[in-house]
Amino acid sequence: MEIQVIGNVEASSTIGVKAQVGGQILSVGFNSGSNVKKGDLLFLIDPRPFEAQLRQAEGNVAKSRAQLGQAQATLQRDLASAKYAHEQAERYASLYKEGIVSKDQADQYASNADSTSQAVNADRAAIESAKADLEAQQATAENIRVQLGYTKIFSPIDGRAGDLLIHPGNVVSANGSDLTTINQVEPIDVSFSVPEARLDEVKRYMAAGKLSVTVVPQDVVQEPEVGVLDFIDNTVDTSTGTIKLKATFPNSDRRLWPGQFVRATLLLTMMPHSVVVPNQAVQTGQDGSYVFVVKADKSVESRPVRTGERVGQELVIESGLQPGETVVTEGQLRLAPGIKVIVRNDTGGRAASIDGGAG
Repeated sequence: MEIQVIGNVEASSTIGVKAQVGGQILSVGFNSGSNVKKGDLLFLIDPRPFEAQLRQAEGNVAKSRAQLGQAQATLQRDLASAKYAHEQAERYASLYKEGIVSKDQADQYASNADSTSQAVNADRAAIESAKADLEAQQATAENIRVQLGYTKIFSPIDGRAGDLLIHPGNVVSANGSDLTTINQVEPIDVSFSVPEARLDEVKRYMAAGKLSVTVVPQDVVQEPEVGVLDFIDNTVDTSTGTIKLKATFPNSDRRLWPGQFVRATLLLTMMPHSVVVPNQAVQTGQDGSYVFVVKADKSVESRPVRTGERVGQELVIESGLQPGETVVTEGQLRLAPGIKVIVRNDTGGRAASIDGGAG
């Protein structure tokens, strides 16, 4: 059982290549329409302005690091001074209690101890400020380093490049127009739509296993490409009463191309031992479908049949025929039950083309 429709080939991934920094294009590493690999250098933007900015930023980092070191050294010095000042203040306070020194002398050493404590607090604040400045300078340097990396534009995927839209010597801006596009064609996708009435059976057979899809370019006689159905859209198109499906194909020989129209066949299930006849063998009368069957004595009889799925140029006969019986495929208008015929172009019993003269 299968569904035949017209499909459209789509790149499995399409990348618009843009510059992330501004500057002059120095060189291009590919030709229009050529194949590219992931990681290939596509464009080189003049890196010299960013290199100069990076050297300046790295100098600022070194300066901030030195200032941090100086602030830390000052703190160690003032901690030692504060420790000595507090010891002196405690000693003179004790001497004042014993009446050996005056109150002014004791107060003077206590005030000196308080001053050194304030200096230590200021040193700690200076260290925090120096650390914040160092982190800011490091972030600035890292940002410039990232921008410098953006001067080399690499291919993000394997694919085929489109037209070269910007040539060497031109100046580009960050996130401006596309420089080129890259289509991933290995693997490649084919999208097609089926009537919504077939949706339930598609989902049912897909739940049981992967469904095969074969495609052939229109008006081309060649071996079909075989892929796998891997996508069912989440919405039925109410304007057409269809739902979009998509299949993926290896496309290793690149016979399928984005934008190409193809004849797609979705195989839902196999029907072994089915009886099939050419489409033209089945006639329609007042009582339904029928075929003319050729009997052993070369006479014909009209046989009612129940038809099933259409498979290419053939119809599945669900009942009314037995395997090996011969049916008439042309000249039926000249026939009536009992007329003998001369069989020609016998296909081995499944279907025959006959001359409708009496025998």
